[in-house]
Amino acid sequence: MNDQPVRLSRKAGARSRPAPARAHHPDFNARETRGWKALEAEDKLPGSAWAREQKWALEMGLPGAPSLEDRTIPTFARGELPHFAGINTFLKAPYVENIRDVAKYDAAVLGVPFDSGTTYRPGTRFGPQGIRRISALYTTYNYELGVDLREQMTLCDAGDVFTIPGNLEKSFDQISRGVGHVFASGALPIILGGDHSIGFPCVRGIAENTSKRIGIIHFDRHIDIQEKDLDERMHTTPWFWATNLPNVPAVNLVQLGIGGWQVPRPGAKEAFRRQTNVLTIEDIEEYGLEKTAEIALELAWKDADAVYISFDVDSLDCGFVPGTGWPEPGGFLPREALKILGLVCAPGICGLEVVEVSPPYDTSDITALMGVRVAVEALGSMCAHGTLGKHRSIIDKPIDYEKA
Repeated sequence: MNDQPVRLSRKAGARSRPAPARAHHPDFNARETRGWKALEAEDKLPGSAWAREQKWALEMGLPGAPSLEDRTIPTFARGELPHFAGINTFLKAPYVENIRDVAKYDAAVLGVPFDSGTTYRPGTRFGPQGIRRISALYTTYNYELGVDLREQMTLCDAGDVFTIPGNLEKSFDQISRGVGHVFASGALPIILGGDHSIGFPCVRGIAENTSKRIGIIHFDRHIDIQEKDLDERMHTTPWFWATNLPNVPAVNLVQLGIGGWQVPRPGAKEAFRRQTNVLTIEDIEEYGLEKTAEIALELAWKDADAVYISFDVDSLDCGFVPGTGWPEPGGFLPREALKILGLVCAPGICGLEVVEVSPPYDTSDITALMGVRVAVEALGSMCAHGTLGKHRSIIDKPIDYEKA
């Protein structure tokens, strides 16, 4: 008990004593919080790429009206600002009209507007459009990571693969060529789906350009490894076919979040036969997020030379992602999935797909926004850890698709 006399105020009577410092609180004077460290990190980031973009915007869009005080604003919208205007490439990144130019960039976003592999709710063919549209809401800077994609890497939008509606196999061939071309160029493929059937041709496009061994980390509620569904290679089958590829063994497939009432038994039997690695939501709750990521990395990278990430948005509880083809309660919370994703991308990846965003079923673009966040979270993690571009070391037999 503090026995010191209370100082009196002439106007208000007794003045309350200051609350004693609590031992369990951080020392804000020592600047120990993550919030402060994020501010320190931002202060060290360059701004030269942003200055170049502003200069380019003025050159391409004409100087703004004389009444504007901010002379960096052009007459016609160019680049990131304003977020509500302009052409919706992913994150307002440059559109590469000549696909041969993707080699000039660290990463290339490509859309795969395809939903002929859907077995219930169609609409994911509009996923790339929906993701690009809401990506305009984002900047290139992440506060917690202290990363600015504009300043630390080069990103382009390669447009969409020309898929063939109603024809799985011709579309798969187109997808493999598109993803393979981007990968062989040296740019990291960031793929916006599309239903999950595209997982097989996307992995095939990468695998055919390397002799090296590839592991897969797969976020989903569904196991997606049966041989066929409705007599076709649908969105429930990609990992059966991907792990048939000679350099993509099933023992390096790690599946996170699988469970619920929508896991077909043929898929479960195949996963058991092939000895894949499955962690349910309950497993992940028990191990914790960091330990889960550690396990996933250990298994996916065991004797492998690169890892591919497949992120199905329905891995999240359907309350957070209503706009998807096969919603299921009981999945990840967004921050759980994003935390694990950042950790497993930190060592570097050879490709990323975001699948099953279905705008016709979406509410206020929240599912599409999650798709954006997955892509930028992966890129941000690699920028923060200096591993973006690591995949180039495995491109040892690139295909010239103009001749193939």
